[in-house]
Amino acid sequence: MAILIGSNKVRTAVFISGSGSNLKSLIKFSKTRQSPISVDLIISNNPKAKGLNYAKIFKIKKKVYNFKNKSLDESRLLSTLKRQKIDMICLAGFMKILTKNFIKKFKGKILNIHPSLLPKYKGLNTHQRALKNNEKYSGCTVHFVNSKLDSGKIIIQKKIKISKNDTKVSLARKILTQEHKIYPKAILKVFSL
Repeated sequence: MAILIGSNKVRTAVFISGSGSNLKSLIKFSKTRQSPISVDLIISNNPKAKGLNYAKIFKIKKKVYNFKNKSLDESRLLSTLKRQKIDMICLAGFMKILTKNFIKKFKGKILNIHPSLLPKYKGLNTHQRALKNNEKYSGCTVHFVNSKLDSGKIIIQKKIKISKNDTKVSLARKILTQEHKIYPKAILKVFSL
């Protein structure tokens, strides 16, 4: 990872598709003294993503790419990231799969948070699947992004107990609370490697 010199924080882009609750927790974390990152850009594939409001609230640049033409949008995105001198990417509920080519350009510098205990339940509908299989535990994972879906090296995980009356909504809520706690911890861990 990049070496921090003085108070220079690593310029980071957060990619979102929805409400941006992990984005908000990363922005708050980035403003603390111990944070090695600053959130300088918000990227979304969804122009209606509620999380884009945080760009206005915290005065952070934002860009929306719809990914209808993936290769064109990815090359535009790469030049935006370069222009903004972005060194690290945090995926936070970003619902598009990035190409191998894109990932290669940021090798080892893209993190993702996933709402399951990987390698279990990669992809979508994680809570539903965990409940259907009568799992006793679920949780969340922060991992490095590689070219295989939800398969990169795990940085940190948080395990939570599934209670008998959990629904996919209550389980999602419990796990999201933990996501907000472990994403900053994962970032600190990455910079201490």
